[in-house]
Amino acid sequence: MNSIVINVGNSNIRFGLFNGDNCDISWVINTKPYRTADELYVQMLMLYQTYKIEPKEIDKVIIGSVVPQLTKVMSSGIRKIHGVTPVIVDRATPSGVQAKSKQMGTDIYANLVAAHNLYPNRKKIVIDFGTALTASCVTETGETLGVIIAPGIVTSLNSLISQTAQLPEIELKKPKSVLGLDTVTCMQSGMVYGFLGMVEGFVTRINDEVNDDCFVVATGGVSHVYKPLTDKIHVMDRLHTLKGLYFLGKDL
Repeated sequence: MNSIVINVGNSNIRFGLFNGDNCDISWVINTKPYRTADELYVQMLMLYQTYKIEPKEIDKVIIGSVVPQLTKVMSSGIRKIHGVTPVIVDRATPSGVQAKSKQMGTDIYANLVAAHNLYPNRKKIVIDFGTALTASCVTETGETLGVIIAPGIVTSLNSLISQTAQLPEIELKKPKSVLGLDTVTCMQSGMVYGFLGMVEGFVTRINDEVNDDCFVVATGGVSHVYKPLTDKIHVMDRLHTLKGLYFLGKDL
């Protein structure tokens, strides 16, 4: 079975083409809350042509969204392209994970579902380097232990740049030294090592609280910057949230 899985986030919309349980192709477009169904329809058709995807060969479309105003627009575009109604999943969708909170975002729930399915028999922490920086924890049996939400890294960087007169836009990457003598290196050190310390602190404190050594998964847009810099993160998977949405919708 071929499925298209769509994760509508606050900053980006990520698409994945799944052949069975495997994601063969993935692509990302920018989230624009006031995008029309016609705009999405045209953009999606162009991307389908780029990746040589035939709409008629898609059996199911699964959508998970944290941007309510885009969910209906996306669903309308899908119906125009595929002639099917997409499966909408959220924290109320049954799975092996107990969300335990009516306030849990679909993306966090999907992260826990993916971790529960992919890394069984141990407690897991999922660090999502998205618009918000989140850390969520789930047990071997699928019980949600809790979530941490902090300002996102790119969100914080953009705020810093926009609120200061002399700080430039920078590339988010490991700086040439921890202590900088030029503005770019100073900012890179603050953004990379500052948030790295936060992430490592999250993992340490969660492990202490749950009295275990959790398996840590990193996902989200800038997770690749942080994974090589710490042994606290065991695996990095940019498609982790998509996989969770797939597991939620595959049998619906």
